Amino acid sequence: MRLLLLTGGSRGIGLALAAELAAHGFAVIEFPRSAPHSYSVATDFASPLEAHRTVESAVASVEPSQLEELLIVSNAATLSPIGPTSRKPSQQIAGNLNVNLVSPVMFVSAAIARFQGASCRKVVANISAEAAHQGVFGWSLYCSAKVGMESYIRSLVIEQQPEPNPFVPINIDPGVVDTDMHVVAATASADDFPAATRFATRRAQGQLTPPAHAATAIAKLLLSPSLTPGGNYHAQDIEV
Repeated sequence: MRLLLLTGGSRGIGLALAAELAAHGFAVIEFPRSAPHSYSVATDFASPLEAHRTVESAVASVEPSQLEELLIVSNAATLSPIGPTSRKPSQQIAGNLNVNLVSPVMFVSAAIARFQGASCRKVVANISAEAAHQGVFGWSLYCSAKVGMESYIRSLVIEQQPEPNPFVPINIDPGVVDTDMHVVAATASADDFPAATRFATRRAQGQLTPPAHAATAIAKLLLSPSLTPGGNYHAQDIEV
């Protein structure tokens, strides 16, 4: 059995990636806020402990010894709320960090705990962003979470080294992709996000990568036999 565990697969990059890897013979278990597909398990990433229990329950029926290959992809993310945190309600701040950082760590942790002993090829991929490497006005929460996840992946590499059946943790920057998240950025107020007009222009001029194209590149990368643990990869560098 080849298995993909994926968050945020109901639309955008995640939806396209699930379809791409299913075409390569992977069974898919996808964790979204809603459950639009037969392989979806509704998961509330704004509530990390609940999300952790949901993931644990969903993977409990999968026997590790039956796996031939395992891909764990943390893709779900949100920009909201956009704007300086000093102007935002504390619940919104906590909600963003839960979705972007706490729940992704919980998701990966639950999957690793279940499948650490599986002897097959195993990859953990964090879908990151350029925002992990630079500050952006109005995106302090998103940037912080992306930095945190990249650091988490680097620490996982060290933690996996003594394991007899280690995972290969990597970070992937998908590039600037035409997703709902980009729409949120492009339509934000100038007070919250001064670059909103530039984002809207890029979208209007067709300068964004289609989700299916990004997903094809990411899938090719995930299936590569020569991944480096802790590597930072860019989907736009992959020929498709």
